Amino acid sequence: MIRAFVNGKIYVSYKPIRIVDGILVAYGRIIHAGSSEKARELAMNLGGDVVDLGGKTVLPGFIDSHLHLEELGMALETLDLRGVKSITELKERLKKYAKTTSTSWILGHGWDQELFEEKRWPTRWDIDEVVGDRPVMLSRVCLHAAVLNTKAMELAGLLEADLPGVVRDERGEVTGVIKEEAFEMAREKFKETLKPEDYEHFIKRGVEHLASLGVTAVGTMSVDETTLRALSSLDEKGELKLRVFAYLDPGKREVKGEGMFGDTEVLEALKRLGVKRGFGGRKLRIAGVKVLADGSLGARTAWLSEPYADSPTRGYPNVSKEVLEKIAKEAHGAGLQLAVHGIGDATIDMILSVYSSLQEPGRLRHRIEHASILRPDQIKRMAELGVAASVQPRFIISDWWAVKRVGERRAGWIYPFKSMLKAGIVLGFGTDSPIEPANPWKSVYAAVTRGKYENVETYEHTKGECLGVDEALYAYTHGSAYVLGAEDELGTLEEGKFADFIVVDRDPFEVEEIELREIKVLESYVGGERL
Repeated sequence: MIRAFVNGKIYVSYKPIRIVDGILVAYGRIIHAGSSEKARELAMNLGGDVVDLGGKTVLPGFIDSHLHLEELGMALETLDLRGVKSITELKERLKKYAKTTSTSWILGHGWDQELFEEKRWPTRWDIDEVVGDRPVMLSRVCLHAAVLNTKAMELAGLLEADLPGVVRDERGEVTGVIKEEAFEMAREKFKETLKPEDYEHFIKRGVEHLASLGVTAVGTMSVDETTLRALSSLDEKGELKLRVFAYLDPGKREVKGEGMFGDTEVLEALKRLGVKRGFGGRKLRIAGVKVLADGSLGARTAWLSEPYADSPTRGYPNVSKEVLEKIAKEAHGAGLQLAVHGIGDATIDMILSVYSSLQEPGRLRHRIEHASILRPDQIKRMAELGVAASVQPRFIISDWWAVKRVGERRAGWIYPFKSMLKAGIVLGFGTDSPIEPANPWKSVYAAVTRGKYENVETYEHTKGECLGVDEALYAYTHGSAYVLGAEDELGTLEEGKFADFIVVDRDPFEVEEIELREIKVLESYVGGERL
């Protein structure tokens, strides 16, 4: 396929900003980025087509460096509880939804107890009042906690379980709230009810949604064997429309004293087969492995070096340093990239210590996911080691209570994007969807404004961390491509790179910052083909 796109305002790159009015695409790649006249002439001479853009703005496609593809598709077909203001409203939504679905498990996602007028967490007894005959699992917005009804707790084997993630009340009664490893156990129990074709359906649903929002490539996290098989099947059939970089779960088994990661069966299999970063098919590539090293600020399971300002706990790690070091050395030696979830600064200390034990940690672009609470000394250390970061700007607005969690003294450590860039750390942007909306413009808006218009307290403490529009767009394109190890092929519209681009309804450099979240994607292209 040869096609010229002419008469547009086409941003080839953001650093430096380079604008042309025509590009020529041949067999999925850009072979000319310059004048419309030249693009048109080449297309006609080569027997290609010409598309007149009518003066519209064209941008490199967004690259979401961290999301959960099958979970996104699943969330699009489950009960949406984001923004619910009370347990009463949650129960009303659940009651209505339960009448419309016949699934064996009832799933919901997105509640946040910080918004509830009751000022408490929901319990299994709350859910039992609405649905008692089918298992119900309603995940918190962070996907590190959930509330289950009694039926679901029984099926997951958690009603009598003596695990730190099973929350009990002052009487010692299991409340139905589960966190971290207990939540993982419940999700695995639910997933046992799914068929391979269910996974393919959820992935395709997620891909369709992302394509409509201008996302042309993704890094999908915590990929298990079933999900990988579904991704491979779709890629083989030519039904995987986006470019997908998979970060595999290295293998989990509950081992005393080692948290959730005591088994590296998947990682060992990859090493045995010689699978390195970049291995894959047409649209699917294996990038590396993902390790969940701590929890979330919302659930107070992120591991801090000092206690939370609003609770005596420091949180806790999900993996010991010894086990993380074992996984890191195996992955590094096998040529696989590491993506380690680190939200609390104590966790980031552990990750950096482990990375520093590796030879040339920057060579494989080892990453820290989220980097939510980051001290200045840690920023310096990350830059020295060449460690990249995948960050989620929308968290700044969603975590509107973050200053209350960590206190004013540590408020300047909350998502310090500008400081990271100044230190030379490469940032890739993601959404962690379905935890946050997959719409990239909401994240660009958050990176530029940091809750200014929502009266988020974090903004008052971190005004200097606001990014420019060019910096935010660069992180969401070239930055994410770098973090994924694909900057030679993705992230800009330079000649030789894949023709992954979007057409939008207005120029992001010509609107007020508050309007960034309103920009609409009109068309998305991957390899020059409209999705």
